[in-house]
Amino acid sequence: MISKRINHGLGAVLIGLLVFNPSIASACAVCFGKTDSRLAVGMNWGILTLLFFIVSTLATISMFFVFLNRRAHQNQLPVNNDTDVPTL
Repeated sequence: MISKRINHGLGAVLIGLLVFNPSIASACAVCFGKTDSRLAVGMNWGILTLLFFIVSTLATISMFFVFLNRRAHQNQLPVNNDTDVPTL
């Protein structure tokens, strides 16, 4: 029972040392100031691609609601002025 706790504790310490080791972490090309590298160009294209999909999805959803609004205004039922109840 105690050996399991020791093993789990040692495993957690080793993982913590690996995760928080600053020599393993390295910055991207943009942080180093080399903005014309292939990594920076690829990252910019990735950002533009994601932005395209988000904007096109939002535009499609908004155009659907515009379509519903136009269709609702085209198909309005005539209203009887005496009772204010729609007639069929």
